[in-house]
Amino acid sequence: MKATIFSRFGAPDVLTVVDIPAPVPGQNEARIRVEAASINPSDVKNVAGAMSQTTLPRIPGRDFAGVVDAGPEAWIGAEVWGSGDAGFTRDGSHAQYIIVPVASLRRKPRALSFDQAASVGVNYLAARRGLVDAAALRHGETLVIIGAGGGVGSAVAQIARRMGAGKIVGVDRSAPEPASAVARTTDAFIAGASDVAAAVRDALGGRGADVVFDAVGGVMFRTALACLAPRGRLIEISATGQREVTFNLADFYHNEDRIIGVDTLKLDLIAAGDILEELRPGFEDGDYQPASIARTFPLTEVAVAYQAVADGQAGRVVLRPQG
Repeated sequence: MKATIFSRFGAPDVLTVVDIPAPVPGQNEARIRVEAASINPSDVKNVAGAMSQTTLPRIPGRDFAGVVDAGPEAWIGAEVWGSGDAGFTRDGSHAQYIIVPVASLRRKPRALSFDQAASVGVNYLAARRGLVDAAALRHGETLVIIGAGGGVGSAVAQIARRMGAGKIVGVDRSAPEPASAVARTTDAFIAGASDVAAAVRDALGGRGADVVFDAVGGVMFRTALACLAPRGRLIEISATGQREVTFNLADFYHNEDRIIGVDTLKLDLIAAGDILEELRPGFEDGDYQPASIARTFPLTEVAVAYQAVADGQAGRVVLRPQG
């Protein structure tokens, strides 16, 4: 099979495409013919050496969709999707085949193409874990999403709307396209404001938000914290621009705020599969709309595809390993 491999850390040009024997599934494993695999910013960071757990050489890639071609008879020919911790200490999806635990197999929603299904994983896992497991968002509660225009932010808005959130306010540098999923699922959108916290409070009738989901972090941390209502919960999933932050501790405890971190790399393939199965009804019902596919690449152009993500390509970048 053809597979993407990196044997040292660096820029996307350290990636090479090689011909190696197709892997053979062991006991309690299945092999998937990968029809599509998206590239996440965390995949780019992984290749760059930002993930301390990664062992080399390694096939990268977290999200995928494809067809089971070896393993339990009941699964042969099934169209499946997946995500999780592949690409770090076990080989990932940026290859023509991937080996996964049978317990992680989940059928792809019929409503999604392979490209779309391969673009769901990390974004929706982060959104669901942040809203449900970490924030425990309740029906009617208000929500602010920092970085709402990105893939995670859009997923947060859609899941929150299906959960019955109250007013949802999106925040980003620019306004979304009117027909986009995030535009349809937010009640207000703050774009390019000089004082985001003040704009948020205006949008929420003078009160902060019950939950702030900060998909940017780092440079936006203090702004996100300032958007909280008393006893609000702040969800952090990233550290863009700076890893260390400061804040007024007295204001923090007087407001009885809570800050909770969420790391999707703590989810293995099985745990990620469980969450994808929980999300399935939203895709089947049409409440969830995956981010648009911006560009697709054959595996032979994987370095170019990774560079597009590194350069901040809007929308999802998808590899088609069989092409």
